Amino acid sequence: MAPKAKVNLKPSPSPTPPAAQSVPLEDLFAALHRHAQNFEYELAARVADQVLAIAPGDEDALRCKVVALIKSDAIDKALSTIQASRHLPIHLRFYEAYCLYRQNKLHEALKVLDGQERNSMILQLESQILYRLGKMDACMESYDKIQRFKIDSLDLKTNIIAALIAAGRSAEVQETMDALKVKATSNFELAYNYACSLIEKKKYAEAEQQLLSARRIGQEMLMEEDYADDEIETIEAYMSIINRNLSDASSLAAQEVISALPEMFPDSVTPILLQAALLVREKKVAKAEEILIHYADKFPDKSRPVLLARAQIAAAAGHFQISVESLSKIPDIQNMPATVATLVSLQERIGDFSSAAAVFDSAIDWWKNAMTEENKLDLIMQKAAAFKLNHGCEEEASQLYEKLVKSHGNIEALVGLVMTAAHTDLEKAELYEKQLKQLSGLKQLNVESLEKTPGARHVEGTHAVKVEVAEDVKKAKTKKRKRKPRYPKGFDPANPGPPPDPERWLPKRERSSYRPKRKDKRSQIRGSQGAVVREKHESIAPATSTSVNGPSSKSGQNTSSSSKSGSQKATSSEQSKASSKSKKKSRLQEYSVDTAIAVITEADVSFKIDTQHLRDLTFRIGSYYQFIGELLVFPEDSAILQARVGRNVDGLDINLYHRSLQLRRQFEVELMNSRVT
Repeated sequence: MAPKAKVNLKPSPSPTPPAAQSVPLEDLFAALHRHAQNFEYELAARVADQVLAIAPGDEDALRCKVVALIKSDAIDKALSTIQASRHLPIHLRFYEAYCLYRQNKLHEALKVLDGQERNSMILQLESQILYRLGKMDACMESYDKIQRFKIDSLDLKTNIIAALIAAGRSAEVQETMDALKVKATSNFELAYNYACSLIEKKKYAEAEQQLLSARRIGQEMLMEEDYADDEIETIEAYMSIINRNLSDASSLAAQEVISALPEMFPDSVTPILLQAALLVREKKVAKAEEILIHYADKFPDKSRPVLLARAQIAAAAGHFQISVESLSKIPDIQNMPATVATLVSLQERIGDFSSAAAVFDSAIDWWKNAMTEENKLDLIMQKAAAFKLNHGCEEEASQLYEKLVKSHGNIEALVGLVMTAAHTDLEKAELYEKQLKQLSGLKQLNVESLEKTPGARHVEGTHAVKVEVAEDVKKAKTKKRKRKPRYPKGFDPANPGPPPDPERWLPKRERSSYRPKRKDKRSQIRGSQGAVVREKHESIAPATSTSVNGPSSKSGQNTSSSSKSGSQKATSSEQSKASSKSKKKSRLQEYSVDTAIAVITEADVSFKIDTQHLRDLTFRIGSYYQFIGELLVFPEDSAILQARVGRNVDGLDINLYHRSLQLRRQFEVELMNSRVT
């Protein structure tokens, strides 16, 4: 049976929406509060419009709309809203002045603020306007008035420092920062402003350090809060200014003097140390290390301060091995506690724990034989034992602790001995554990029952303990600034378009929307039992009819001849209508309504004929009655079928279709009987 044609249902026009029902004001204000809490300012402005449509002149809704428009950077709309509400008894002069300030209409903004009560918000806005106008003295007067309100805002303090520098009062920056209780490391703006004040004082070295600190803080904030790169680009410009100032005439003159100092003072170590310091200042650490070791090898008797300087420079630059080598070349201080601690720390940084332990062993041996009043043997042995215990040398640590206990009876050494002996010798640990003094209140404690007591279990659903935080700690927590999201170039957030397909990275056959192509089933045989295609029918029907016509009777021959003439007329009409050039014909083009009616009528009249003729008609009627059935079952295709078969098919008789089915069944019964006989 042919598939149904797709019916394109045209949607009926939607009815006009009814009049908008009034929404309760409580729900609208709840939605307004929710959008404000979620920073959805555009939606908040729309909800405020709905509130004003129901309750015109509502002060809260109007203020919320103005603030939402300002927050969403719709300054023009906010200003027009304020100007349109001037007839209402609502005070919006501050917002009007702020909108004018954002539009760079500074003088108009100052006029709007004239006559207003000088509260903290008015004073802050006035200070910013005066700062933009370049009136620094008046700006500082406003900031002095603001400080009376004791506002704890880091942004406000940053603006005060910036105004001081712009007013040419850089000498007061440090004092003001101390009074405001802020440090230059609080944020990168403060570090930057403080560096500017140092540049004004011509303290370029300190300014360089502050700018580097500002750069580091800015990069951290850039990573945390998605700051734009251009907000810290100016630091690079000031770094270039400082580098240029380092190479000015005075710096060049200092370099010339340093180069002449060795000739002027050949017996002094100071010129080489100054030269190394200058090289470190110019970030030429390797060159400084090279000239220092060259001088130490050349003058061994003067090498001690030079090697110490080389060790310090190398350690600051991260060259720990060079620092260890420099300290190891100074035998006078080799076993001093400070030198031992430094060498051990550097060896740990390198990862050479055996060399660090060797430093301790060498120092212990030296102090055992040292004849000095202040013997540091106990201190070094205590540190050496702790070091070896931390690095898995329990046996050596136990021996050191035992020597300390026997020689001095130190309580700390006794505790360390018990701890280390517990890993190696339990009997020794129990023996020395008895020498420890018992703590008061532990006499009645049963250790065995305590060990058998299970630990505390985790109970779900317990309430968290509220920890009271001091007020100064709360003030120290600064609120992070929320930045606007940065969209790609050409992206309109108001019309974002459809969201991207989340499965766009998968192959097509793995996507949920994938539908495989259907196989071509047009060449398959369709229909009920006995129906065949035309090609098979034409190849079988003539052979069966001609082979059986011989032995039939005269009456049978007359009947068969009449049936053959009818079938020949049908096939001739089909061939005249079919095109010989078309290679691909559908079943509707192969058969026509006239041919089907003729075959069924012939079979109805000539029912009692020979078996071979019935077999021939069976193949033919099997296709024709199905064709007519499709015309009757699917009347919506009548227009298409009418164009193909060449006549009107709307008037086909249903009785003709049922009669064809009845004949079909009778033919099949006759065929079965003929096979049995």
